Amino acid sequence: MRLSTKYFGEIDCPEEEKLCFSEGLFGFEEEKEFFLLPFEGGEGSLLCFQSAATPQLAFVAMNPFSLMPDYAPVLTPGELKAMEVERSEELCFYALCVVRNPVGESTVNLRCPVAVNDRTGRAMQVILGEGGYHMHHLLSDFGRKEEATC
Repeated sequence: MRLSTKYFGEIDCPEEEKLCFSEGLFGFEEEKEFFLLPFEGGEGSLLCFQSAATPQLAFVAMNPFSLMPDYAPVLTPGELKAMEVERSEELCFYALCVVRNPVGESTVNLRCPVAVNDRTGRAMQVILGEGGYHMHHLLSDFGRKEEATC
């Protein structure tokens, strides 16, 4: 499928890679279909949820495990059922970001990650009740490796 995007221009996306959000994203409940696209140079940790219907609607996301290797999101039994899995570990997770200048002032939302079942294409944003995660973790608070780049 040909897709107009906010950050990548016009691109081709395989229909089978479309993610379906039955309830949309928080604040964008009417948007049900997205593609998860990697940013060049992001080494798989910096991605974009691009709306399939609205070209200018895209959310920057990060692999939360690249920031916090011990990140351990746990979904409720109802969320697990909706995602068609038995354990949270069967899902992929992504943290939405608010990008600011300078980059160190950007924030990541570890409390409300997007969970993706990469086998079925089902996706949902959840609110974690446990783990002490917050909605506005400063990117600068995460230790940078000597050769890490943003």
